[in-house]
Amino acid sequence: MTDLDLATTRRDITDALLTALERRHDVLDAIVDAETRDEAVEAIATLLGKSTLGAEAVLGMSFYQLTKDERRKNQAELDDLNNALTFTLAERPASSGDSLDLRPFSAADDADLFKVRTEELKVAGDGSGSPAGDLGEEIAKATERVDNEDAVWLVALEGDTKVGFVFGELVNGEVDVRIWIHPDHRKKGYGTAALRKSRSEMAADFPGVPMVVRAPSS
Repeated sequence: MTDLDLATTRRDITDALLTALERRHDVLDAIVDAETRDEAVEAIATLLGKSTLGAEAVLGMSFYQLTKDERRKNQAELDDLNNALTFTLAERPASSGDSLDLRPFSAADDADLFKVRTEELKVAGDGSGSPAGDLGEEIAKATERVDNEDAVWLVALEGDTKVGFVFGELVNGEVDVRIWIHPDHRKKGYGTAALRKSRSEMAADFPGVPMVVRAPSS
C-alpha cells in the first residue's frame, strides 16, 4: 500500500471515530440492537455514512478513547491529514476492499482482459520485462507455470466486472507480485484493495515465501 493510501485510510478511520463520538448515543443504540458483530459494523457504517473500515474502528474503540484528551488528539490528527490529503476514502471506495473479490485466472474466460493488459504494457506476463509474445502462447505458458505451482494469477472482480489482475510469480525464492488495473477502473482504489486481498492467497499458495511488490497498484 502506498503512503498516500495509508494516510487516506488513517484519515477515514479518524474521521469515523470523531463522528461516532459526536453521535455516541445513536452509535451505542445501533450496537445494542445488532444481533452480530457484522450487523453492528453495517449499522454503524450506515448510521454515520462511513466505510466499513471506519465502522470497524468505531466498534473496536477502547473506553479511554472517549476522554477529552484523546478526542483532542484525534481532531488534531484529522486536521493534519486533511491538510495533507485532497480526497477521502469515500471517494475511493474500492480501496477498503469491501466489494472486491479475487478468483483464479481462466484461460477461456479472461483472455480478453489479458489482451487489454498486454496491448497497454507490451511486455510478457511473467514479470521478466521481455517483449510480449503471441497472446495464446503467453496464456499457455502462464497456465503451465500455475499448474507447476510456480505462479498464481488472479482476476480482480467488482461484482461481475473484471477490473484487473494480480500476478504472483515465484522468482529466486521470492513471490514477485504485480498489480494491473484496467484503465477504465483506475483512481478508485482497486489496486490497493487487490493487493490487500491477494496477501492471504499468496501466503496460502507460497507458504513461508517472502512477497515482494514489484509494481505500483495502477
